[in-house]
Amino acid sequence: MTDAVSLDPITTEISWNSLRSIADECFLTLMRSAFSTNIKERHDHSTAIADRNGRLIVQAENALPIHLASMSGLIGLIHKQYSDSLAPGDIFIANDPHVAGGSHLPDINMAMPVFDGDRLLGFVANIVHHADVGGASVGSMSGGLNEIYKEGLRIPILRLFRKGELCDDIMRLLLLNMRLPNERLGDLNAQIAAVKIGVKRLKEVIARHGADHLAVLCDEIVNRTNLRMRNAIASVPDGEYNFADVMDDDGLGTEDVRIALTVRKTGDKIVFDFTGTSPQVPGNFNMTLNTTKSAVCYALKSLLDPEVPNNQGIFDAIEIKAEPGSFVNCIHPAAVAMRANSCQRVVDVVLGAFADALPDRVVGAANGANTSAVFAGTDPQTGNSYVYLETLGGGMGARAGKDGKDGVQVHITNTANLPVEAIELEYPLRVEEYSLITDSGGAGKYRGGMGIRRAIRPIGHLCEFNGVGDRFRHQPWGLFGGKPGATGEFHLRNDDGTSRNLPSKVTGVFVTDETMVVIETPGAGGYGDPGERTAEAIHEDLVSGKFTETFVAENYVSEKVA
Repeated sequence: MTDAVSLDPITTEISWNSLRSIADECFLTLMRSAFSTNIKERHDHSTAIADRNGRLIVQAENALPIHLASMSGLIGLIHKQYSDSLAPGDIFIANDPHVAGGSHLPDINMAMPVFDGDRLLGFVANIVHHADVGGASVGSMSGGLNEIYKEGLRIPILRLFRKGELCDDIMRLLLLNMRLPNERLGDLNAQIAAVKIGVKRLKEVIARHGADHLAVLCDEIVNRTNLRMRNAIASVPDGEYNFADVMDDDGLGTEDVRIALTVRKTGDKIVFDFTGTSPQVPGNFNMTLNTTKSAVCYALKSLLDPEVPNNQGIFDAIEIKAEPGSFVNCIHPAAVAMRANSCQRVVDVVLGAFADALPDRVVGAANGANTSAVFAGTDPQTGNSYVYLETLGGGMGARAGKDGKDGVQVHITNTANLPVEAIELEYPLRVEEYSLITDSGGAGKYRGGMGIRRAIRPIGHLCEFNGVGDRFRHQPWGLFGGKPGATGEFHLRNDDGTSRNLPSKVTGVFVTDETMVVIETPGAGGYGDPGERTAEAIHEDLVSGKFTETFVAENYVSEKVA
């Protein structure tokens, strides 16, 4: 029985690290086995281990915070729906945000149960953002789609493998409904390999220490994380904290979508109440409650204890109130493909709410988006279709004591910007500019981070471009006197010298090799009174070329500029 096992702190820590190591090995296995650049180069995937009850126990170190609640939601539903029929060798697959615990359709989850004899001990899981899962638009990530049915193939919780045998009819059905089926198959096989290696490694742990050891370890990990998180919450002054912000629009005519938050904190208890938030919108920026939970947990953990591990203990330490049918707790058939942009805004709202209570820990508004670009066409050299998907970073908000970082992914995304060499090697595209955007970081005692500019030209063929961005109208705000950062922009630049601006949510723009698609991501807000920025820092702004003399003269004290 598990109550006969007692773990001392040293054994707990060592065993805990063994689970982390397994999750990390699964992450690397997936990354190295995948076909698409979105995984092998950008690392848009996560891996995790859950216990026998479906509680998330360990997430890989390089996993994405936005995937936290999605994996937990999937495994919890598998445990609930299939607990009586689970068998060794089963592998489950799902992606649907409304019925399968997912967050949007391109993120496909897999989970495999771990058994000791006939005793269920846990699950190994992963989640991968696939470059296309079908639907009305190439890349399954375009704005302007008004229901989940248009966003791609919906996968409820299905057994992809039954007792170790592939259900080939299910795999064929999936691949038939996705663009680039060979690439999709390669990525799905990478996911399968990752869960299998995770189960193998967990069985090695069980063989060494016993099944009871693993069960007690999982309880210890969750309980210790929960205690640690509650202790951190208790350190925040009791009170009620409020903040609100808006999304630019939903791509279908609804502007200034409001996200309102009231935080109530008493002792070691904390409630995040989103009353006053806009109803769910026609466009595909809505969030399921799982997605909102991921964003809130990430933001709170970052503020209070960045080193606390990602597991069920964090979820159990907070309470979220969000009206069903609202923007942050949408209901079927709401479209959700671009929910990562909305997650970034939820993080900004949480940070804004805590600004007065934790001024030394908050940061100015970051680029506040997950600016996405999809290029698709037929490679003129091979005759093969391609889909290049990327989400681009931007500015990170300034903080107490430091400028914001330039051109990075922030908050709930943890992906890399795709290297130019990888783009040009894999696709018939040329990157003609990849730079930081001058003057895009908000002024302050500490300046905000800078946005990114990419200019991409198709080579020898007609190419389709779909793009989605936010903070293209509303600037990323600064804190304590810091100035806002610059907004983002999409535009076309023609060889004849003309250019044309595009909407922030644009679908089905076709360009030839006489045109470049220019993507500019937002900067970020500054922190503190610009009058307090040091003369040395202002001088560095100028000599680095990141800021112009005009910008410096308009925002800083003239004596220091001289």
